[in-house]
Amino acid sequence: MVTVFSTIEKSLSFFYRIVLSRIIGAEGLGIYQICLSVFAVFLTAASSGIPITVSRLIAKGSASGDLKSKNAAVTAGVVGTLIFTIPMAVMLFFGRNALGFLFSDDRCKNIFLLLLPGLVLTSVYAVMRGSFWGNKQFLPYSVIELLEDAVMVILGCILVYGVADPVLGAQRATIAVLVSYVFSFIVSLFWYFKKGGRFTNPKRQLKPLFASSMPITAMRTSTSVINSAVAVLLPVLLMNAYGLTNSEAISLYGIAIGMSVPILFIPSSLIGSISVVVAPELAENFYKKNTSLVKFDVEKSVRAAIFIATLLIPILFVLGDEIGEFLYSNEMSGEIVQRCAFILLPMCISMITTTILNSMNCEKKTLMYFFFGAAAMLASILVLTKYLGVYSYMIGLAASFVITGILNLRLLKKQCPGIKFIKYMVHALIVVTASCAFGMLLDGIVSNYVSVVWQMVICAPACLAFTGAFLYCLEMFTFHPLKKLISKT
Repeated sequence: MVTVFSTIEKSLSFFYRIVLSRIIGAEGLGIYQICLSVFAVFLTAASSGIPITVSRLIAKGSASGDLKSKNAAVTAGVVGTLIFTIPMAVMLFFGRNALGFLFSDDRCKNIFLLLLPGLVLTSVYAVMRGSFWGNKQFLPYSVIELLEDAVMVILGCILVYGVADPVLGAQRATIAVLVSYVFSFIVSLFWYFKKGGRFTNPKRQLKPLFASSMPITAMRTSTSVINSAVAVLLPVLLMNAYGLTNSEAISLYGIAIGMSVPILFIPSSLIGSISVVVAPELAENFYKKNTSLVKFDVEKSVRAAIFIATLLIPILFVLGDEIGEFLYSNEMSGEIVQRCAFILLPMCISMITTTILNSMNCEKKTLMYFFFGAAAMLASILVLTKYLGVYSYMIGLAASFVITGILNLRLLKKQCPGIKFIKYMVHALIVVTASCAFGMLLDGIVSNYVSVVWQMVICAPACLAFTGAFLYCLEMFTFHPLKKLISKT
């Protein structure tokens, strides 16, 4: 259920990026992306670690039978996030004249200020989201997430329609983001109180909340800081290395980060769905010391992440060029997708194992591993940009995921002795290699006779069917869960 809603939501967002890229262009999309990247730093610092921690504290209360602690955990989360967001929003607004150092383009500053009210509102919504996870209320969570995105997409399309100026387009798209934050804030609070939630004395939960959320917040804040640093650093390095103008460098950044990366991060929505469902259940079993169920949850989650990457890599590798041309009318965006499709495997493994380890109280370790990966990414950008252009970021991203994925798996082996995933991963690599070869052969034949659209219509399902059949022959998945679901229905 979470996956279905999440897929629809991400499809809307993806459609919205296509609209933005075609109306406000790569330059406008780059400005919009830079503003969101900087805003994400403050939003992440305010609330990124709190939802998963609130979820885990609620799961812990359920495991121990301490039901009164649930409302206290939610209240502690709201108090904790407001302590940071309100002073920060006020300081950023009155100190707006000093914000120039945050942006590589001065045009971004005024657009960024539009998002400040959303800093407070969406951080509170993040706490509500954590309460939904912990109480396993996945339907309201999924519906609110979908409606928030729908509000942004519908309003954004209306506001940017007919806009020729990239700066004005980025400004109007940002207004749509703010309105969507207001919507999710109001609806989530309404649902929380409607279902019996209350704000109570948070004293007993403040200390465990901050102790658990700080490493996660530090990791995710660092991610946002790094993304913002890349938004400033990469255009400057491109200008210095290739003699580009500021607009040309921003356009290249917009192509790589605003067009190609969202395609490569399609699996993140599926991994996110798995994480939302598995995290509270895994945490509850962990605190109950039910090792057999913990091992089962870990194995099925890691294998699911590998399975998702295995299905998608051949499609993006074979059809990356066509996808970029079809969606954005931009050849370079598709080229990046095709050449970097193999990032998906370490990315999926890194994402799911980080969630698993955080649910098992290993936040400090995952934070340390993240910094190792981040250092590799920044080193790649600083050293390789003059040789490889925007591909330096993609290589750094791949290196980061490989490092964190390997270290996370190593720690999981220690935390859950006996878990098995190596054989599954080796089989997945074999399947990916064979499927990519099959897809390239088929695409080479089909491209001589049909248009780009028909290439995708024919080759994507064929690659998916070939991959699925190969996985089934290797017994990497079965239809039993689907049959069971249908029989129950």
